[in-house]
Amino acid sequence: MTRVLVLGGTAWLGGRVARAWRERGAEVVCLARGSAGSAPPGVRLIRADRTLPSAYDEVSGPWDEVIELSYAPDLVTGALRALSHNAAHWTLVSSVSVYERNDEPDAGESADLVEPQDLSQYPDAKVAAERAATAAVGDRLFVARPGLIVGPGDPSDRFGYWMARFLQPGPALVPTAAGRHVQVIDVDDLAAWLLLVGVDGATGVANAVGPPHAFTDVLEQTRRATGFRGEVIAATDDELLAHDVAYWAGPRSLPLWLPADYTGFARRRADAFLASGGATRSLAVTIARTLEDERARGIHRPRRAGLTRTDEGYVVRDIAGRRRRTSEPEP
Repeated sequence: MTRVLVLGGTAWLGGRVARAWRERGAEVVCLARGSAGSAPPGVRLIRADRTLPSAYDEVSGPWDEVIELSYAPDLVTGALRALSHNAAHWTLVSSVSVYERNDEPDAGESADLVEPQDLSQYPDAKVAAERAATAAVGDRLFVARPGLIVGPGDPSDRFGYWMARFLQPGPALVPTAAGRHVQVIDVDDLAAWLLLVGVDGATGVANAVGPPHAFTDVLEQTRRATGFRGEVIAATDDELLAHDVAYWAGPRSLPLWLPADYTGFARRRADAFLASGGATRSLAVTIARTLEDERARGIHRPRRAGLTRTDEGYVVRDIAGRRRRTSEPEP
């Protein structure tokens, strides 16, 4: 029987990867603190603090496949020291955030990477993790670089923000989206592909991304899926930044909105992903799945990304007032 170790596996993506391997018939073990929940049915969970020297005592191997989801330097290097010599294949889940430039549309895996300087920063830590894994695992390593992961259960609330927002009355504040793109991968498509590359023993590096979509199209498809009939207020970058609305993610943000010069961040090439068997469902299906999940989890719940209705209302009213005063003729 194939033996698979998932370093993590109780949170979002890790849990789906563990479940996919178990459904294939593998013996699957998850090593995690377990603070994010339990392991999927049929998967053994070993609770451990990976910062401790004894963390890997119960999982010394051998393993046919190890999947590393962390990017914290001490966790990545500790696992490599303890396990890399006893793993037939190692998959490191990295990120498209490792690339140095975000203004090169259609860039592939050979594009320049960030040079790690501050490992408390996500891109730097991911690059450092890739280099450490390459040094320890060599030609048994596969590096997956996902883009924005979306779908049911998303803890970041980025993609789902728009489903939840358009399920509520307007007016709805959106960024001026012309010329912007969104590039996502459904969490279950990513999990299925990570299983496939592990089964195949694939090596190398691949961006795990779906096709780029115009941001305007994403918003329109979401509006139609929710049946939203309220007013949509499109604000310029200057207007949003003047009201301390943040790009991309986090509190007081408009999720998925990127700086105008990030013309390549959501337009990465996916040739290697497709060549290695990767496949993505349609945007419409992922929107429908996320919409169902948002309804189930509650559209009014506290969120990790986006504007609260109170903040959105204030920004809309202030922008409308400023526009009205600007358009009034001089006395």
